[in-house]
Amino acid sequence: MDLRKLKTLIDLVSDSNVSELEITEAEGKVRIVKGGVPMVQGYAPAPVYGAAPVAAPGTAPVAAAPVPAAVVEEPAGHTVKSPMVGTFYRSSSPGAKAFVEVGDAVKEGDTICIVEAMKILNEIEADKSGTISRILCENGQAVEYGQPLFIIE
Repeated sequence: MDLRKLKTLIDLVSDSNVSELEITEAEGKVRIVKGGVPMVQGYAPAPVYGAAPVAAPGTAPVAAAPVPAAVVEEPAGHTVKSPMVGTFYRSSSPGAKAFVEVGDAVKEGDTICIVEAMKILNEIEADKSGTISRILCENGQAVEYGQPLFIIE
């Protein structure tokens, strides 16, 4: 099972009321459980221990400095996100003009790109009127559900 399909399944379980999902395919079996690891017949899984670092003789152990969490900066403006997993296209065919460019004014309902999923071309429309300030995907790029595609200001 490829990583994109697995991530999509995880996202679907986390966004739904389903607490557990198990899928068996030719490539293998996947079980996704929401909310942690389930206890089976009263037994919890054994903890996994890694090898502890060994200090050189005669040196005092040094505490590791805390690593700051990466700050994800949300771009200013309204983000248009992909409604599905698929392939992002800026135009209706390879030689055609792109639906929108940076700086173009769009109205709510205007087609701004296509996401191809399972050989079906799905037109993605602007869900807000404004000006395209950023295009966040490359033509032909694989996109995930909820991935930002455009910024409209």
